[in-house]
Amino acid sequence: MNWYVLYTKARNEKKVADRLTQLGVENYCPMVEEVKQWSDRKKKVSCPLFSSYVFVRLPEHERDVVFQVPGVVRYLFWLGKPAVVAAAEIADLQRRLLEGYQKVTVAALERGSVITLDSGYFKGQEAVVDEVRGRRVRVCLTGLGLYVVLERSDS
Repeated sequence: MNWYVLYTKARNEKKVADRLTQLGVENYCPMVEEVKQWSDRKKKVSCPLFSSYVFVRLPEHERDVVFQVPGVVRYLFWLGKPAVVAAAEIADLQRRLLEGYQKVTVAALERGSVITLDSGYFKGQEAVVDEVRGRRVRVCLTGLGLYVVLERSDS
């Protein structure tokens, strides 16, 4: 069985993961705690690490079963085929989330640069810089085939 990446409707990751579990489909929606600011208070909330993505593990011939779940849009494709994520990558991601969060430190970057992240959830992961906007850097994690936006820390 392979791990595949599902693309979901915006802000439906948790609901999709819950409904997939009810269907008996093994899934993983990595969550992180963030502090959100409202006009009258701050609150810790659990948010998906990857917006609009849920990982599912199932045999290839059963891939269509996920479309029974409202909120599932499509599979993520890489080079014309459904993106397959190695089980070791999922296990590594789970381990990194248990270790806790640190801001990612990056130096001067240019589009197309290949970097190795030195801290944070993806420490040790190789990534290609896609876009740099002020303190935010969008990179493609080569091992996962996903884009993530990182915030540069002051160091």
